[in-house]
Amino acid sequence: MNYFAGEYDVAVIGAGHAGIEAALAAARLGCNTVIFTINMDAVGNCPCNPSIGGTAKGHLVRELDALGGEMGKTADECFLQSRMLNRGKGPAVHSLRAQIDRRKYSDTMKHKLELQENLELRQAEITNIKKTDDGYELKTQMLAIFKCKTVVIATGTYLGGRIYVGEVSYESGPDGIFPATKLGKSLKELGLPLRRFKTGTPARVLRRSIDFSELEVQKGDEPPQPFSYETESLGENKVDCHISWTNDKTKQVILENIHRSPLYAGMIEGVGPRYCPSFEDKIMRFKDKPRHQLFIEPCGESTEEMYLQGMSSSLPEEVQLKFYRTIKGLENCVIMRPAYAIEYDCVDPTAMNPTLEFKSFEGLFGAGQFNGSSGYEEAAAQGFVAGVNAAHKVLGREQFVLTRANSYIGTLIDDLVTKGANEPYRMMTSRSEYRLVLRQDNADERLTPTGYELGLISEERYQKFLKKQQIKKDEIKRLEKTTLSPSDELNKLLVSRETSPVTTGVREINLLRRPQIGYDVIKQIDPGCPDLDANIIEQIEIEIKYEGYIQKQLKQVEQVKKLEKKQLPSDFDYTTLAGLRLEAQEKLNKIKPLNIGQASRISGVSPADISVLLIWMAANKNQD
Repeated sequence: MNYFAGEYDVAVIGAGHAGIEAALAAARLGCNTVIFTINMDAVGNCPCNPSIGGTAKGHLVRELDALGGEMGKTADECFLQSRMLNRGKGPAVHSLRAQIDRRKYSDTMKHKLELQENLELRQAEITNIKKTDDGYELKTQMLAIFKCKTVVIATGTYLGGRIYVGEVSYESGPDGIFPATKLGKSLKELGLPLRRFKTGTPARVLRRSIDFSELEVQKGDEPPQPFSYETESLGENKVDCHISWTNDKTKQVILENIHRSPLYAGMIEGVGPRYCPSFEDKIMRFKDKPRHQLFIEPCGESTEEMYLQGMSSSLPEEVQLKFYRTIKGLENCVIMRPAYAIEYDCVDPTAMNPTLEFKSFEGLFGAGQFNGSSGYEEAAAQGFVAGVNAAHKVLGREQFVLTRANSYIGTLIDDLVTKGANEPYRMMTSRSEYRLVLRQDNADERLTPTGYELGLISEERYQKFLKKQQIKKDEIKRLEKTTLSPSDELNKLLVSRETSPVTTGVREINLLRRPQIGYDVIKQIDPGCPDLDANIIEQIEIEIKYEGYIQKQLKQVEQVKKLEKKQLPSDFDYTTLAGLRLEAQEKLNKIKPLNIGQASRISGVSPADISVLLIWMAANKNQD
């Protein structure tokens, strides 16, 4: 028999990376919030790689931290090793990645939820969701009824989860935890457009069964850099990672057993991730490639489990062991957890607005893998936005939308709700047309004022941020004004850096514009050079060296902002607008873009269609 269990402003279904950020944001904004998890021990779980960040993903974590999110801080608290990726490339693609202690990360996040004011953490499986006159009614497996004004769905890979290992298939969420089997049916009855996606994970092997003697060691950066702008120091790296390679024997085992892969046997109907395929998929796609790299990574300080990055598989367990043992260092490896593929339900994200609220269901939001994305970082970013907007809906505040022009988070969400996801969406630097101005080093400069306006950045932190910005501006002015006279010492230093000597006075800012000259050179030759934080120095160097390119992108941003200001009606029927092509009419009616900028990014809407919209808007404006 059903019983009433409570009434809340915001309810979050799922306590993974998306759900955590959503619940914390809503509670910190003052809303009475509840977050549900199928298993209390799965809160903040990292069922795949034991790391946070990576190419483009590191940008998301830094931006989330700048806004007042929690992932970056917790990653710093649980870090094992930190590395800045793409150092050999330009600053736009520099991305921080940290190995973390996955169990410590989960425990730390769970404790933060438990300590958070205005927030209740509940173990319960939500089996039914019903729209009511003033919000939503949630029903649990235990027949408890919860009433809430807004809901954030963040079910990850649990919704209709099914595990595949060779010929074996069974209902399950990740890491052997119960799946959410009934909620999907309720969501379909509600009218949400669900579909099936698939992802996977490698095996975990016993550390002492690995021979590290001939493996390449991959050390972390010294000193390691934190994700959070509030973390002053991480100390020293605690672990090493290792690199190995597959070979012809590995490939042979895969090819001999490919018919036993559920993906190639036709058992899996869900679409898998293009940029993180299973190892057997790599072999089939790239048959001419002689070898593939894999990274052997520790899962934590208090466990002997090692993660085989790059070796996801859904082949039978005995086949996994056979092909792993063809790899140098893994000849005698012992599998602790076999690799598996998991299939799950998710939603078509084009059914949502950029606020991540469903267009047809006021007060209902989606976030994370439920929205068709992949990755902890993409999930956390969406969770934060959904949580803020769920709270703002309750509090009667203005909707919170990040744009492609101010963040990777805005790019991620715009891609999802405007273009949709035909496969699990992964953030990459190439997806942003403004990546030179959306660097990870300046995430605080771009978004901390926004976090402060939201009420999620403290006054103390905001004042520190303002001080940092002033220090940077003052130093750039000093570099512009300070002139160095030619001297033997200066020219000797310049020649040693393979750049031309000077015969007349030279401004320090012009020296820094030279590709070969860093701020360290300025410090050597100018005793008046202040002792600055490494992050400030990095921003100064980038802004000076790439000034022309940055200014060019900023002009592009301004042009886009003009298009974003041209608002489109949310209830207009585009089939009534003469001059639009049929495909454009259908796509515009499906997406219901908020403005001309978003409309221009819809697949199937041409520049000619945009011209028709602009002419129509101008005519309507004149009539008004």
